[in-house]
Amino acid sequence: MKAFEEAARVRYQPAAAAKEPPHPMPDKTPLRVIFLADTRPGHYHIAQGVIAALARLRPVDVTRIDVERKWIVPTRWLRARINAKSFYPPRMLRMAYRIDADTVPQADLVVSAGGETQMPNICVTRLLGVPNIFCGSLLRGLEPENFSLIISSYERDEGSDKHLVVLKPSSIDPDELGRPKTVPRYGPDLPPKTLGLLIGGRAGRFHYRDSEWETLLSFVKEVSKAWGTRWLISTSRRTPDSVADRIAELAKDDSVVAKFIDFRTAGPGTLMEVFAMADAIVCTEDSSSMISEAVAARLPVVGVSPKACRFTEDEQLYRDFLMHNGWSRTLPIADLSPETFAATLSEIAPLQENPLDALAEKLKQRLPQLFDDHTSV
Repeated sequence: MKAFEEAARVRYQPAAAAKEPPHPMPDKTPLRVIFLADTRPGHYHIAQGVIAALARLRPVDVTRIDVERKWIVPTRWLRARINAKSFYPPRMLRMAYRIDADTVPQADLVVSAGGETQMPNICVTRLLGVPNIFCGSLLRGLEPENFSLIISSYERDEGSDKHLVVLKPSSIDPDELGRPKTVPRYGPDLPPKTLGLLIGGRAGRFHYRDSEWETLLSFVKEVSKAWGTRWLISTSRRTPDSVADRIAELAKDDSVVAKFIDFRTAGPGTLMEVFAMADAIVCTEDSSSMISEAVAARLPVVGVSPKACRFTEDEQLYRDFLMHNGWSRTLPIADLSPETFAATLSEIAPLQENPLDALAEKLKQRLPQLFDDHTSV
């Protein structure tokens, strides 16, 4: 063990701050990225969105390292060690995350999202002496100075030198989906011809009554009858079997349902088909990631919520951010009707830009040392 630590010490040169490369890297040189991923898709998909934006500026060579903390190591101890003068990254990586410092390759940038990746992000960054990007909210006691850039979707972080406030990054490219560059405002005078319905289920503080599922599916039929609209409906792993079975029955009427994607048989990764074909999206409010990805696809999005629901503070701030920008709106399931839905749709001004291009340009401005002499978007 002592020999291992001595070898690691030779390799590890403490870096109080990220260093700029001594010489500009030649054009087309891949950006070597260490991607630290936890076990939650809602987190690592955000980090993948950042990497997708980086790839629009120069080629990327990504090494993914999965992060899973040993739960016998308390967060307060980790936080104390990060801030200690005797902090030694190889020891923390090994003790808390089972990551051998000798297996961490040389890189130009570290990227991660989600609270469980903050400590290893700092460890790897100080180990290699390179810039780092973290996506999300910082744990209490961790200072922004531990990161080169923090990507946030909360308006409270506007004005911070370390924060970049944007839509939660996504690797979805609306241009590749064939989305129109100019999205009309749908409403009473322009009803959508094809609607997407993304259905989640019970999660956290969101609880749906059987009567609310019935109301939602009745609304689907009412819209089709009133406007001639057809639906693309997709369920998720949280959707109750009884609800999926009702949708399967409804889908027998192809004048109402153009396509039903049943998660139980289709599995994950099927939303792109809905995003490509729909004019607008209705999404149950329990799924922040589905709402955010639909916004990123340049779609108007209406979230629908049960009576029993409550957001965490951060999640409420994110929904406020989406609505303040005019990208989405929300309606209680109990208030759904073709008329209320049309009026709500008319308030939405969906994204007109490609969010990957917009994020890439902001990353270039904030971390120019990574992109000097490289082709921009």
